Amino acid sequence: MKDRAEGSVLIRILVAEHLPLVRRGLVASLDGESDLEVVADVASAEDIVPAALDVRPDAAVIDVDLPGMDGLGAAARLGEKVPRCRVMVLAPQPNPGHIKRAFAAGVLGYMSIQVGPEQLADGIRRISSGHRVVDPDLAVAAIEAADNPLTPRELDVMRLAAGGARSKEIADQLRLSVGTVRNHLSRVICKTGARGRVDAVRIARDAGWL
Repeated sequence: MKDRAEGSVLIRILVAEHLPLVRRGLVASLDGESDLEVVADVASAEDIVPAALDVRPDAAVIDVDLPGMDGLGAAARLGEKVPRCRVMVLAPQPNPGHIKRAFAAGVLGYMSIQVGPEQLADGIRRISSGHRVVDPDLAVAAIEAADNPLTPRELDVMRLAAGGARSKEIADQLRLSVGTVRNHLSRVICKTGARGRVDAVRIARDAGWL
């Protein structure tokens, strides 16, 4: 049990980061604060909810680029299963599209992974109090960012395409015909103004739609 100033509240934190060295650094940095305590750390998105259900943290620090389900998808699932846990997302290169997705998923904090330890600790304190934490310039850019023009089914197709799946593999997984998949891909390419499938994936990722 940590020694805390009288009247202070201990904030219990879950850390989700797939790079071992970065994860250990986050844990050590946060544990160094008298009012913060890391109660669980995981390396994959799939481990976040089980760990949170076990330790019931007050806040979670989640890397946006987790393998498998990304950090934003994991944050949305965490919000459904452990709604009292406030989420801070860390991103190597924050972009407006991702911030809009984060807000839609109920995330309160969105910061660059390059912020200093003191800024991160203060951000966690603020989201734990119910405040939103995001860089002001990024927040304005997120408000001004174009809405996602892709339908839910088109997004399903693009997520599989982004993982390298071919049209037949996408059709098999989504239980569609190959022709329907190709039609979806053609519409996505048209909507994004892309030169082809690979370029469409890049555009959708950069916009934060995937």
